[in-house]
Amino acid sequence: MIGYVTLGTRDIVRAAAFYDRLLRDLGAKRFIDSPRFIAWSAGRGKPWFAIALPYDGEPAHRGNGLMTALAAEDRGAVDRLHALALELGGTDEGGPGERVPGFYAAYFRDLDGNKLNFFHMGPRA
Repeated sequence: MIGYVTLGTRDIVRAAAFYDRLLRDLGAKRFIDSPRFIAWSAGRGKPWFAIALPYDGEPAHRGNGLMTALAAEDRGAVDRLHALALELGGTDEGGPGERVPGFYAAYFRDLDGNKLNFFHMGPRA
């Protein structure tokens, strides 16, 4: 159902380096690369994740209540990817843990303050 998600950035070069490394562990690669818009995907027919300089020329800002969730292979991947996001300069918004039975997640903000999480649905693997 979801085709792609785009997050605004104030510095596309800095954000691209952050997401190149972070999304690589999910099997995603850049497939659109322009001065204003960069997109990654894990393969043909899979959803995209993108960053962009806002087209209206106004500064990028995060939306209150807006969050992008990225599916991870298992709970261990949630742990690793959350730690990597923090290592790359992201900030912690809630460490790895089971939020409700079967839903394991870890929350962070990227370099522009956008809120994301990595999650895994299902029993402990």
